[in-house]
Amino acid sequence: MSTRPVRSILCVAALALATAACGSSTAGSGGSTSAGASSGSSLRVLAASSLKEAFPKIAAAFATQNGGAKVTFEFLGSDELATQIDEGAAADVFAAASPKYPDKLHAESKLDAPVPFATNTLVLAVPAGSTRVADLAAVAGPGVRLVIGAAAVPVGAYTRTVLAALDATEGAGWSATVLKNVVSEEPSVKSIVAKLDTGDADAGFVYATDVRADAAHLTAIAIPAAAKPTATYPIAVVSASKQRDLARRFCDFVLSAAGQQILVAAGFGAKPAS
Repeated sequence: MSTRPVRSILCVAALALATAACGSSTAGSGGSTSAGASSGSSLRVLAASSLKEAFPKIAAAFATQNGGAKVTFEFLGSDELATQIDEGAAADVFAAASPKYPDKLHAESKLDAPVPFATNTLVLAVPAGSTRVADLAAVAGPGVRLVIGAAAVPVGAYTRTVLAALDATEGAGWSATVLKNVVSEEPSVKSIVAKLDTGDADAGFVYATDVRADAAHLTAIAIPAAAKPTATYPIAVVSASKQRDLARRFCDFVLSAAGQQILVAAGFGAKPAS
């Protein structure tokens, strides 16, 4: 009996397996992160950098309930992400660290009505084990290298609110002295964390969740409740999305009990009461 038919069958089978393997592979590019298997349905989610640890976990849970839908993320400062949407970049969902930019985009009919899905709080972060800055008062000391967010970034706006409020307890003009110690204004909260991790800064104002995610390298110094603003995170479907139904389902999942559980585990506060 000839072995030619058998060899042909084996070759076809091997080719089919190789093609399937190539078709199932996924890869992220640039600063994006992806979760979920490719199934023909995919979303591009623009999310504030402070969501970088929690959102991929939400996407993985979402994918299991939505046919393996693929979710690709872009994590940047909320202002940069809003600019992308404003300029017509392809996106399906926007999750920001402040209502400012989502509200503006909604007013321009570029975003559906934003819905708050989580809260966060600000802390003063210092490198773990450092004695350079032991409390809030010390951040005004001579030679302290302080890193904060740029004014246009939510964490930067919250920081300036905190500093102004602390003048009531630390003394008039305290915030002005602190701002003289600023050595860098960063485009995202993760950039602040990076400066602290590399030793390029003695202290920086970040979200509580950022310290929790980098607990091996950072220590948090609490801010008095009276001076601490609540950071509210809204989410919405981008009006020009070509996957509006799937995008709505993703937003709904973030707001669901399962999504909220993941966010709370990451250190976020529960979504504001409606």
